[in-house]
Amino acid sequence: MGTSNRSLRADLLVIGFGKGGKTVAATMGGLGKRVVLVERSARMYGGTCPNVGCVPTKALVHHSRKRRPEDVPQEWYERSVGEVQALTKQFRGDNYDGLNGMDTVSVITGTAAFTDPHTVRVETADGPLTITAETILINTGSEPIVLDIPGLRTSQYTVTSTELIDSTVLPERLAIIGGGYLGLEFASIYGQFGSEITVLEAAPKVFGLVDDDVAAVAESILVEERIEIVTGADVTEIRDGEASATVVYETDGQRHTLEADAVLAATGRAPATRDLALDAAGVRTTERGAVEVDEHLRTSRPHIFALGDVNGGPQFTYISLDDSRIVLDQLLGEGKRSTDDRVAVPHTVFITPPLATVGLTEKQARAAGHRVKVASQPVAEIVAMPRAYIVEDTRGVMKFVLDAETDEILGAALLSVDAQEIINTVALAMRHGIRAAELRNAVYTHPTSTEAFNDVLATIVRSDT
Repeated sequence: MGTSNRSLRADLLVIGFGKGGKTVAATMGGLGKRVVLVERSARMYGGTCPNVGCVPTKALVHHSRKRRPEDVPQEWYERSVGEVQALTKQFRGDNYDGLNGMDTVSVITGTAAFTDPHTVRVETADGPLTITAETILINTGSEPIVLDIPGLRTSQYTVTSTELIDSTVLPERLAIIGGGYLGLEFASIYGQFGSEITVLEAAPKVFGLVDDDVAAVAESILVEERIEIVTGADVTEIRDGEASATVVYETDGQRHTLEADAVLAATGRAPATRDLALDAAGVRTTERGAVEVDEHLRTSRPHIFALGDVNGGPQFTYISLDDSRIVLDQLLGEGKRSTDDRVAVPHTVFITPPLATVGLTEKQARAAGHRVKVASQPVAEIVAMPRAYIVEDTRGVMKFVLDAETDEILGAALLSVDAQEIINTVALAMRHGIRAAELRNAVYTHPTSTEAFNDVLATIVRSDT
């Protein structure tokens, strides 16, 4: 690739080892292009998902559910974290070797900052390195938001999700600030490991992105697992003590305190752009700090793209992967693929059982002017779903929102065993215009969760007709 005076020239420079960027890097490197990928941390090869996101958290879900009553919580948790860390280490090494092992790709560890639209300066352990490239991808992801609550940022007991899953000490009492999907997922995980959990959410309810009937079932499952959820909670202060933190909050004008061994800040993630010196490249950002992009993920500099969480889009690994397809179509294809092509994108919250959603809620569908019919059934009453009984978890509900005139599937919320898998079938049907009747009358293998469609979609509980 030709180095001279600690400088590199490349056809493609990727800043950040996330899913979208590494996919483009591997594809372009495989075509013989000179590629440099810069990652600031050796612990983040492969990006957020295999290191501090999807893989370790879902692995912890798995390990937490395997704990037996006779297992000592701290011992089981420490063992689980060790096994998860071994897994992420393996993934990290595989990601590094998979790219750096290519003849045309170099992985550089260091912090990158733009010096002009085509050049970055990388601070590495061996000193500064200058990289110049024809095309640049920004793929630096996002970082946890810690709100400016008095004492929260300075407390020795405050942890982010990244720090919590890296600790081998199970907090006996865990306070979670934020009842969004991240907070609730961690509540479910750590509650099952044996922590005493309190979730403090400022909004009037949790699971606010689904209809009230589904939200009520999901919340009841967490409450039955002894997770305390406090809504309408305004956290005003964190005070450190010798052995724990005191969390001060208000509800309905009343002041309350809570003692916790750890305080998880679970109030969202922000695009990681602070150290990139984007002004030097002439790259604009949005009011929320994300890199501003068009529907083809080009920034205000057409040769610079932004992929994944950093561009302010949905913060999911599979969206970052789809970002890579859009960019590759710009670099190698017809340039027609765009973010506007995305429809019926599913989402899953990995509580147990998982809550998976796609499309419109009933409330949203009515607000959009649809005449609606609703098919909904508790999992325990779905005769055609023996798998729930086989795996001994019949909790949850399945709900479909349909157009009363066309039988089009407008949306679904599946709170059940295997929901993270079967929601993909629903999303695929929606993208290809498959009507509810076809999904209802299809032949599925047995015993599986998918065959629940046979029953649920035959049960119309509400209709505007």
